[in-house]
Amino acid sequence: MSHPVDIHVGKKLKNLRVLRGLTQTDVAKGLSISFQQVQKYELGRNRISASKLFEIANILNVPPSYFFDGLDQTADESTPVIDEETARIASVFSKIKDERLKSQIRSFVDAVAGYVPAEDANNA
Repeated sequence: MSHPVDIHVGKKLKNLRVLRGLTQTDVAKGLSISFQQVQKYELGRNRISASKLFEIANILNVPPSYFFDGLDQTADESTPVIDEETARIASVFSKIKDERLKSQIRSFVDAVAGYVPAEDANNA
């Protein structure tokens, strides 16, 4: 059975990989391993050694500590940090260069979700 830390680290790896627009194969090539091994890491089935975690952090341009962020929080292990669709949307959204358009999209999504940003709630 997978250890909760391995599952957490794997979820963080998968979410960040998707946010960066990389495939499992892209990460695997950078590590000189198979994409199946990356898949096992992401599912928490295989532990990531310290050296591989360091290499992964370099590939994804984050500090190794990133993979442990939020670990001390008690969360449902079956819930990903963010789901894959949300990560994909965030990845694509981050590529929009027009700040005015990005602001309009954020406002639209907020309205559809019924979300009131904190600064707007304070002014109400």
